[in-house]
Amino acid sequence: MAKSPKSVGKAGPAINIGISEKDRAAVADGLSRLLADTYTLYLTTHNFHWNVTGPMFNSLHAMFMGQYTELWNAVDPIAERIRALGHIAPGSYADYAKLSSVADAPSTPPKALEMVRILVEGHETVARTARSLYPLVEKAGDEPTADVLTQRLTVHEQTAWMLRSLLED
Repeated sequence: MAKSPKSVGKAGPAINIGISEKDRAAVADGLSRLLADTYTLYLTTHNFHWNVTGPMFNSLHAMFMGQYTELWNAVDPIAERIRALGHIAPGSYADYAKLSSVADAPSTPPKALEMVRILVEGHETVARTARSLYPLVEKAGDEPTADVLTQRLTVHEQTAWMLRSLLED
């Protein structure tokens, strides 16, 4: 497990939003993992968009573009929630490599349907990460983070279902 997220400089005004520092740190740590998972999945999806080939090229190229665009738009709200909790959002590949539970993309692009399978696994992984944060968020009474998690779960579960549908006979 990665170390706790860094707090914003202590010289500024104290944060008094009704969530203890301990709970804010725990939630920010979980959100840092979600951010790393989301960014890693974004990068893999964009990679597959660039490198997909074969008879499904047109449909997968367009689908992957929609998916990586959605993921790209998701990283900012997650990072900004970490900041609102008074912690530094991770933002380097080294940080993401330590924090992410999503497997990195293979060096050599796989065949199209293997790309789909990898993305199913990635979306399911991100969904599990998001779902694992609910107990912390509930304990802290952190409704804004719960809202972010609900939105992310909806997207990842639906996307995994749509991708899985491509793998059925």
